Amino acid sequence: MKSIEDLAGREVHLRPSSSYYQHVVTLNQSFQKKGIGPIKIIEASEFLEDSDLLEMVNAGIIPIVIVDDHKARFWGQIFEKITLYPEVAVNTGGEIAWAFHPKSPKLSAIVNEFHQTAKKGTLLGNMTFTRYLKKNKWARNTLNPEEIKKYQAHVDLFKTYSEQYNFDYLMIAALAYQESLLDHSKQSHVGAIGIMQMLPGTAADKNVAIPDIKKLENNIHAGHKYLRFLQDRYFSDPEIDVLNRYLFTFAAYNAGPAKIRRLRKEAGENGLDPNVWFQNVEIIAAKRIGRETVQYVSNIYKYYISYKLSQKKSNKVK
Repeated sequence: MKSIEDLAGREVHLRPSSSYYQHVVTLNQSFQKKGIGPIKIIEASEFLEDSDLLEMVNAGIIPIVIVDDHKARFWGQIFEKITLYPEVAVNTGGEIAWAFHPKSPKLSAIVNEFHQTAKKGTLLGNMTFTRYLKKNKWARNTLNPEEIKKYQAHVDLFKTYSEQYNFDYLMIAALAYQESLLDHSKQSHVGAIGIMQMLPGTAADKNVAIPDIKKLENNIHAGHKYLRFLQDRYFSDPEIDVLNRYLFTFAAYNAGPAKIRRLRKEAGENGLDPNVWFQNVEIIAAKRIGRETVQYVSNIYKYYISYKLSQKKSNKVK
């Protein structure tokens, strides 16, 4: 792309609450006056941050997003498959800054001290950049032809058992993709087996009791039954909405239900919402058990959105 007009007719994924969304709406109005076709706005989930959307572009899940210049330049160091177009700006002249009360000298001192000791180039900054950003299990492209073939080969089983255990089959397929890339031959170093990466001991437990999980269908069945047990036993509070029941259940599948229950309790004690994962309990999770479970749940949600986008496109073709 060489100019802003090159965005005409292209799909751009934007959160409706973002400033970028309104800038593109205004831009489309000016395009209309010039007789230029509009930019096709695809509304992104409000649970996705700019970095999440850039990650999805990097994975090839979505084609184009718009973010602030400083964010694009920063994440461009992490995501090697994105192309930046700084000269194609939907808005210029804006200012972004932290703001706090002028009579807050202690806060100002703490912020400035943190900046000096944690920015890139410092020991802490470099460790954080490498450990949590460079060396991370970022989302993959679920929509390339090979991955779609694997999805289509297994989707009927996901539909069957998701209906039996009252789940959204796309959600569970997304979890399975995160666990094994839908590869039933996979076995982990701790002995987890198959497409759902079930431990034989978990499958044999009285709450699951599904034999021979080396068989594909039994493995998928056991995964669904265990997820239903986790959700019903630990995350059935009426205060938790449907999406967050899924997210907490997935976190428990990865880190264990007792650990997630403790994290929810600590979140509440710290003024965060214990019934909401994104930007609430996940903050405590990152602090207490590290980035893995946070990225795990985030990836599953992105894969779920990816599958939904694919489903919408296939329905349009029909």
